[in-house]
Amino acid sequence: MVLPAEAEHRSGANPPSDASVAVATERAMTPTPEPAPESLKVLASAVVHAPAETIAAPVNQNPAFRADALPASVKLAYRVTANKFPFRLSSELVWQQHDRSYAARLSISAFGQSRVQTSRGQIDQFGLAPERFSDKTRSEVAAHFNHAQGMVSFSANTPSVPLQPGAQDRLSVLIQLATLVASAPQHFTPGTTLRVQTVGPREADLWLFTFGDMETLELPSGHQQGLKLVRQPRQIYDQKLEVWLAPALAYLPARIRITEANGDYVDQQWVVSESADNP
Repeated sequence: MVLPAEAEHRSGANPPSDASVAVATERAMTPTPEPAPESLKVLASAVVHAPAETIAAPVNQNPAFRADALPASVKLAYRVTANKFPFRLSSELVWQQHDRSYAARLSISAFGQSRVQTSRGQIDQFGLAPERFSDKTRSEVAAHFNHAQGMVSFSANTPSVPLQPGAQDRLSVLIQLATLVASAPQHFTPGTTLRVQTVGPREADLWLFTFGDMETLELPSGHQQGLKLVRQPRQIYDQKLEVWLAPALAYLPARIRITEANGDYVDQQWVVSESADNP
């Protein structure tokens, strides 16, 4: 599988300038630093600010993890659309695991411009244990996990924060969710909420995922079953994050949709998979 070198245009649309594409791809993977809605952010850039005590749904704090439920090394290609951009973006998620270590990379690109998130770490009895998460467009910012000291530090010189048990970064959380569901799908009944401390390149936040039903998805590659998870907005400018985990893809995401408070959205849909070499 080879991703297209350039994103596809909608009929009649003029090619965007290099500067506008750079802005679009940067916004596609940038968290909102202040209450100003933006149109395109990738995957796990949503932020949850509400305290855990406000959760009404049952919370699964210590779900079972089985190492044999980890997905095999794989590369997934996605088609990405957004209502504010007259062209398609391409995205690729690469997951690699070998023995007790892993590496993951998520890229989103158009017209030669790209943004890349990477996660590397170990696999322990609770699942993925990230050691380093990075986010790069023109320059790179990163978070470093010190599990021995129970702290995470940031290259952006923001304050270090304590690590909670089972903490993930904004990329590894997708693989962790897939593996937890594959380990014991009966534990994730509709209405169950999973609480995960999720670390970005500059800060750590609490993400709350509420499980829904298995749904039939109409994807570019055909029909797929996907178990729906939702992170509902909890403050006025929060994003709504919807993820569908596909059993046929070892519960990796078949679709991710992010909706801004003003209605702008980005929709990432699986197209094809191929094997990936181990790290």
